[in-house]
Amino acid sequence: MRNFLLTTLVLILLTACGDKKSSNQRILFDSSGIVNNISVVVSNDLWNGSIGETIRNVLSTPIYGLPQDEPMFKINQIPSSVFSGFVTKNRTILKIELGKESAFKIAKNVYAQPQKVIVVSGKTKSDVIELLKENAKKITNEFNNTELTEKQRLINKSLYNAKDIQESLGLNINFPTAYRIAKTTATKEDKFFWVKKDFKASSNVSGDLNVLLYQVPLKTINRDSTLVSQIIKIRDSIGKRFVEGAVEGSYMATEDAYTPFNSETILDNKPALETKGLWDLKGGTFMAGPFVNYAIEDKINNRWIIAEGFVFAPSVEKRAYMFELEAIIKSIKIN
Repeated sequence: MRNFLLTTLVLILLTACGDKKSSNQRILFDSSGIVNNISVVVSNDLWNGSIGETIRNVLSTPIYGLPQDEPMFKINQIPSSVFSGFVTKNRTILKIELGKESAFKIAKNVYAQPQKVIVVSGKTKSDVIELLKENAKKITNEFNNTELTEKQRLINKSLYNAKDIQESLGLNINFPTAYRIAKTTATKEDKFFWVKKDFKASSNVSGDLNVLLYQVPLKTINRDSTLVSQIIKIRDSIGKRFVEGAVEGSYMATEDAYTPFNSETILDNKPALETKGLWDLKGGTFMAGPFVNYAIEDKINNRWIIAEGFVFAPSVEKRAYMFELEAIIKSIKIN
């Protein structure tokens, strides 16, 4: 009887603890928001002054590699007094708190999930402005990575079966079923894929999004003072061989009047070279647009995997289209 009472007491205590733990767990709703739209929580008077100007300089920095200036993010300013309810559920939030100790904080899933909330606080306006400038790169990287993950989540809802690419190039890449393989030369000598999506930007504007995938021997690219010209030479030779225009003899090449931008990054945990610039159609009707080229160093297989995205979308903004191509390319996993 005594053992029975002791066992019962233990069970009651365990159940009580479990209920207490459950009651302390917050239920978070799904976050929302258009990709690359940032909610900035700041009072109207600060938004219209020097703090607001600094925020716009950080978040609205023009993206290099586009034919016209387009901001990195679109901003939705929300006065602090009305920041409650559904407006707290946005996926990316920058919150300004004046009159508090100087601090820069990055938090996840504060009001919803997934969510990234960055809080910048300071006793004076100068304190806040200084922190915004010091952490500008960190702010844009955090928001960009969050939005890239969201874009990839949306892409993964309806994936094209890219088995041919996997078997030929030894890599996995995720792109939606709205895309198709426009051209392939998966032979022993040439392993090239052109993936394409046609779209209608408006009633009178049509365009297309494109991804090129191929490989070159590791010795083809050397990290020296001629790095950019090496990459341009490779992409122009591929364009001349495989990316032809409607007019016979026309082909895609790098626009000479615009200096390509090159930087180093990491893709699939491997060193990668990122090159941004403009392309145009040589020998044909006027066609042009932006491109982003990634050369991924695959030492294990003694090669560079080249993944390039380019857009043809005349007379419309191209930021969202290039972001989609970036999300697709950055899904690459090399076998």
